[in-house]
Amino acid sequence: MESTMNAFPVLETERLILRKVMKTDAASMLTYLSDKDVMEYYGLEPFKTEEEALSEVAWYDEIFTEGIGIRWGITLKGLDKVIGTCGFLNMVKQHSRTQIGYELDKQYWGKGIAREAMEAVLRYGFYEMKLHRIEALIEPPNTSSIKLVERNGFMREGLLRDYEFNGKTFDDLYMYSLLRRDYKGELS
Repeated sequence: MESTMNAFPVLETERLILRKVMKTDAASMLTYLSDKDVMEYYGLEPFKTEEEALSEVAWYDEIFTEGIGIRWGITLKGLDKVIGTCGFLNMVKQHSRTQIGYELDKQYWGKGIAREAMEAVLRYGFYEMKLHRIEALIEPPNTSSIKLVERNGFMREGLLRDYEFNGKTFDDLYMYSLLRRDYKGELS
């Protein structure tokens, strides 16, 4: 796994530009981060203020600077507005392992945007960062997220009981993984 990234990489797909999230994106992020449907399985309460969105942007900067994660802002080509994010967190360099996370503005659900963004991020992770294993932790009722990772080749490994505290109760999470040797993406 690559030890340190210097410049923030920009990824491009047929319809999307995945780029660094900036402070100026906080207002557009608040649009979806304040939506209870988007935040249902996020592990946080819906955001109420732009300051909370700015804290999220600061966290993205922090994980990138510390080399423990990278989160791309998802934008449509020709519309430089962040409509979601996708990226890696909890990188463990020694084991070439990380977790993937993502969310998308509800008005863009069902259009293949999350899948397109995830494919670009997975390709970058396996080919540029030389990752060996990418994990996804998903609450069992989150069927849309389960379908998304399964379409991208992830395999369910098991159930992590009472794994995450959501502020009220403990949630079970499915552990999914995708290994480099099982990855079916093409080099671009």
